[in-house]
Amino acid sequence: MTEERRGAVEPVGNVLAALADPTRRQLLDLLAAHGEITATTLAERLPVSRQAVVKHLAVLDAAGLVSGNRVGREVRYAVRPAALGETARWMAKLATDWDRRLATVKRIAEEAERDSQ
Repeated sequence: MTEERRGAVEPVGNVLAALADPTRRQLLDLLAAHGEITATTLAERLPVSRQAVVKHLAVLDAAGLVSGNRVGREVRYAVRPAALGETARWMAKLATDWDRRLATVKRIAEEAERDSQ
């Protein structure tokens, strides 16, 4: 894989790895529903400790999915949708590529069937 291609895939891989955990997906859902919110408030809504929430938020932050903004003594977290958008575009391109390949296989199979008759 070329260095340029690897650089394009790496952010998507980070997002997919971060989203593989159901607790992190729940955190994103809560953040999307409530806007900026603290780790303490998030922990109150999940069956995990505040420390676990902070660790999950760090993974989401490293993947570019959330950001933290210090307000006084609190850190308020919010969703950053750009990384999700990039991942969705990659997935759509992948789906389009597979649709094109499957259409080619179908066309070849139909031509072979017509030729055998």
